[in-house]
Amino acid sequence: MALFADEPSPHAPSSARYERRPLRERIGWASLTIATAVAVVFALVPTPYVIERPGPVYDTLGTADRDGEAVPLIEIPDERTYPTDGQLNLLTVSVIGLPGQTPNWLEVLAAWMDRTRSVVPVEAVFPAGVSNEDRDAQNEAAMVDSQQDAIAAALVELGYDFPREVTVAGLLEDSPADGAIAEGDVIVSVNGRDVHSVDELRGAVQENGPDAAASLVIVRDGVEQTVEVTPVDRGGTSVIGVGVRMRYEFPIEVELQLDNVGGPSAGMMFALGVVDKLTPGAMTGGENVAGTGTIDSAGEVGPIGGIRQKLWGASDAGADWFLAPEANCGEVVGHVPDGLEVFAVSTLEEARTVVEDLADGAVTGSYPSCTAG
Repeated sequence: MALFADEPSPHAPSSARYERRPLRERIGWASLTIATAVAVVFALVPTPYVIERPGPVYDTLGTADRDGEAVPLIEIPDERTYPTDGQLNLLTVSVIGLPGQTPNWLEVLAAWMDRTRSVVPVEAVFPAGVSNEDRDAQNEAAMVDSQQDAIAAALVELGYDFPREVTVAGLLEDSPADGAIAEGDVIVSVNGRDVHSVDELRGAVQENGPDAAASLVIVRDGVEQTVEVTPVDRGGTSVIGVGVRMRYEFPIEVELQLDNVGGPSAGMMFALGVVDKLTPGAMTGGENVAGTGTIDSAGEVGPIGGIRQKLWGASDAGADWFLAPEANCGEVVGHVPDGLEVFAVSTLEEARTVVEDLADGAVTGSYPSCTAG
């Protein structure tokens, strides 16, 4: 006989306990179902982003694979060249995703947490209205032009004298130069200031300012003449409304060979490689130097995209030193991998001086670097 008939047996679950357990289970299963559904959505639904990551690294003093054969990135067949040492690495950025085939949210989330990668809007890499074929063609053309500019910059740095012509490729819509300048004209000077590069032309026009006539010496069909064009203001910049490209007559043959890489950002490193091959002594002294930057025939180094990924690409390739365009310093600060020292350069002459001093062990803290503020 039970002494306490009103108390439940310790071995028999109470009704309250019996009711709570299924409720917790139902909540748990519901939470799991929702989490699974969210995970499926994140795994399958495309995003409006693509992912930039470090791409292949190429030593401009070395070789690259072409159809299974190793070919020199820089070849100067008819001139005396000198042995090189160390590495002068150019850097690339790979993109994960295409319009209509963008990464899913899980991949984007993982990239956001990976400091070697960047998540960017798809339109920033693939502009609307531009087909993949047109974009690839534009990038290839930019690389070809940058290689020509790199050769020109290197030869100018070495003291060669040769024609460097700023040639009009076309006029923009509503161009203030319409009627004064035509496609195929060579622009020789602006207000008496000789121009031998696109940047020099831009600088001369900017110095003239908008709404004041500029005097341009041009060559058309072999005949030199003077014309006047009044620049206009476009977004705070004085422009004469022409598209131009460089045309060179090199005194020696220099071949740069690199396939499947687009854009102009390899210019500075190619120029350094050409200088190294044409001058006695190994410029690097055996050091592993990486860098990036556009270049024009006057040796001016310009900014590039994807520099954070290129810093990590340099680190992964074992580089100890990195040459960054001065204009990119704002993107460099706070993103330099451990063990990599960055120098800020604005000209080919500065870049060459840094590399040669690295070889001599003479680099001091006086060299410009990318620092906060």
